[in-house]
Amino acid sequence: MSQASNGARIVRCPGCGGPSVYALENVHRPFCSARCKNNDFGAWASEGYSVPVDADLPPPDIDLDTDRGDTQPH
Repeated sequence: MSQASNGARIVRCPGCGGPSVYALENVHRPFCSARCKNNDFGAWASEGYSVPVDADLPPPDIDLDTDRGDTQPH
């Protein structure tokens, strides 16, 4: 990280890797531009970012029935 002449931090843009001003003046922060911000959002919206799942694990035991009316833990 470095400092711009106005005291704002310069960070690496997560989209393109170029310099990005991390300050209130940059409405796209931490991205350097609207293009990088929109590319990142597009990847997120199309499920381009995901966490791998181990298919061998059994599903968690979760009680989704919350409309029982009782207050005791199950």
